[in-house]
Amino acid sequence: MEFPRPLRPIERDVLDIVLPSERAGYREIRDRIVWMIVLSEGRRGDGDLVLGFPGDTPDLSSPLTAVVAYGVLETTAGSFLITVREEAANQINVEIVSERGERLPDQVEEKRRWTYSRWSPGEASPSTGGAVREVNIGDAHTLVCDPSDRRLWLYDAHSGLVCPLPITGFYSELMLSLGIRDPATVFRTSLFWERLASYPDEQLKEAFVRYNHKRHRADLTVTSEVPDVWSMGSFVRRIFRRRL
Repeated sequence: MEFPRPLRPIERDVLDIVLPSERAGYREIRDRIVWMIVLSEGRRGDGDLVLGFPGDTPDLSSPLTAVVAYGVLETTAGSFLITVREEAANQINVEIVSERGERLPDQVEEKRRWTYSRWSPGEASPSTGGAVREVNIGDAHTLVCDPSDRRLWLYDAHSGLVCPLPITGFYSELMLSLGIRDPATVFRTSLFWERLASYPDEQLKEAFVRYNHKRHRADLTVTSEVPDVWSMGSFVRRIFRRRL
């Protein structure tokens, strides 16, 4: 497929799944994409698209930005994963690929569609319908832990954005805040879901504040001192030094 090119109709349709117009944060992204074209494929290949304005040069070297929208289109031919990342330098990276890494065809027979972007406090998991754990972070943000799908996300009451969070970085900050240094625990993120019920809300809140301090995901209204303790990087270096 040649580039640059306009978004295909089905690509616009599936982006509407994860960018609901009734939420201000997603409406702003939709309004930007209306004027954009596909400049090129991204670094992940087929289905990874770099959107920008006509005449722009695609940026394929800068680090990928954080995910702001995620959803799934389930079809008779399999499921297609939809990911939208934060805009940077007037470009937006989106991925629309099957679980096997295949590009979305022009026509599909749809079975179900779901997204985190429409989730609100008090609701069940969008993907499984299971119960989720909610932790209030300040006045406007909610950290959500979904043990049924083993995913984390952050809900912003002001913008309506529901942003998935990588478990690895968050779990590292939780271990740091708890002072846990045992490699068998620190490097097994699956333990987070197995022990989720044992963590009080305040511990999860502190871990997110720490995480947000390093990888800004929200303008928090809470004030929390981030202890100047050992970092994960220094811990790894100590482990290797001991093995030399």
